[in-house]
Amino acid sequence: MVFDPALAEIRFGTGLSPRVAAPQGIDDMLRRLAGSDQMAQSYPIPRFDGQGGADIREYRDLLKARNAVRDTEAEEPARKALTAQKRKLRQGEIDMIRAQLLRGVMTEDGLRERLVWFWSDHFATAPRSQLYQHSMAAYPEQAIRPHVAGRFADMLWAAATHPVMQVYLDQQRNFGPTSVAAEKRPKKKLGLNENLAREMLELHTLGVGGGYTQADVTGLAGLLTGLNINEDTDMVVRPNYAERGPFQILGRSWGGDPKTREADIREFIEDLARNPVTLRHLARKLAVHFVADQPDEGLVEHMAAAMIGADGDLSAGYRAMLEHPVSWDEAPANVKPPFDFMVSAMRALDVHPAMLERMNPRNIQALFLLPMSLMGQSWQRPNGPDGFPEADDRWISPQGLAERIQWSMTAPQTLTTRLPDPRAFVQVALGDRAPEAVQFAAKAAETEWEGVGLILSSPAFQRR
Repeated sequence: MVFDPALAEIRFGTGLSPRVAAPQGIDDMLRRLAGSDQMAQSYPIPRFDGQGGADIREYRDLLKARNAVRDTEAEEPARKALTAQKRKLRQGEIDMIRAQLLRGVMTEDGLRERLVWFWSDHFATAPRSQLYQHSMAAYPEQAIRPHVAGRFADMLWAAATHPVMQVYLDQQRNFGPTSVAAEKRPKKKLGLNENLAREMLELHTLGVGGGYTQADVTGLAGLLTGLNINEDTDMVVRPNYAERGPFQILGRSWGGDPKTREADIREFIEDLARNPVTLRHLARKLAVHFVADQPDEGLVEHMAAAMIGADGDLSAGYRAMLEHPVSWDEAPANVKPPFDFMVSAMRALDVHPAMLERMNPRNIQALFLLPMSLMGQSWQRPNGPDGFPEADDRWISPQGLAERIQWSMTAPQTLTTRLPDPRAFVQVALGDRAPEAVQFAAKAAETEWEGVGLILSSPAFQRR
């Protein structure tokens, strides 16, 4: 295997940049990943257990206050306070989008940003209530980002128990049918909700065909009873709502006394995260995302074996992927999702951070969010808990391709004060991977905007 710095940035990072030096080897990539998170420090996003959650609670309290004084003289000032808080939340959402764009454009640690995007989609969520719709970026900031270079067990616990995930998968409606709470309120007919249990097995760990049964889903739903969120939107485990065990899951008995339910859930998640079937499923998903829709089986097995041998350490899997020669096939493979495409284009254009920092919400909506939606990727709103598609043909629809071309031809003029010479830009954007046809188009373009647009919309740039 011969390490290629340009391919490392294109396939495993956020794109080539004339401002940021490409990594010089696999050890350099993993060293940056294991180091301090410079982008999170430079472009902070409020965590859900910090200001992000506090803003949601404030909105909830103001909503309750407004509802309590309807049709009274106090309604108008309560309505104004609620509107002001909603405006603050909307501005916060725009600031989070801006921060994520800036991180991708400015990072020297492209692998970290790509991994955050990958794992956030693996543990996909979407807003299920008005309380959460403006703070979705706070969820991966707490549940995903701190764990991308660590143990999968820690990420699985953080994601599965996070308030946003619980609300998204209706875990707050999962009650033990014979729990203390059910016995005290028989008319409410409290019962199991299997959503979180099913997605934990089907999507987050073992995968479809991973050897679990419906009985395992029901058993896990029972084990998860008691897991909930409190009034402060913090994760809690309420023994009174927990079903009495034990529960038969994947051939073993789990949980018993509701008073030890949190420890029992944690023990099960630790075991599930280290399960070889889980780690093979994760290895395949990583290989599909970073290398090819139909990955080489040798690559998948090499990554799985590394993570199994490292007891679920994710960095071992990343190293195995980067050390395998198949990962460095020069032929472009996967199509970039819309967000990745936009970030890589801005890196190639050397967009100055001040351009994004000063952009108002209307322009961010027009320049990024609306085009992304037309390309098929609504911002942080996947169609379901399985996240956004990986298959290339799902991204290259007629409408999606038309929008990519339109964005390539128009956005650069807004994002830069002076467009680069296409003859030089083709090397900046694609390095030595620029096909002769793209080089010819760059030289033959009559204007800078035509040349830059042709390069960005070319299949060579659209793929990794």
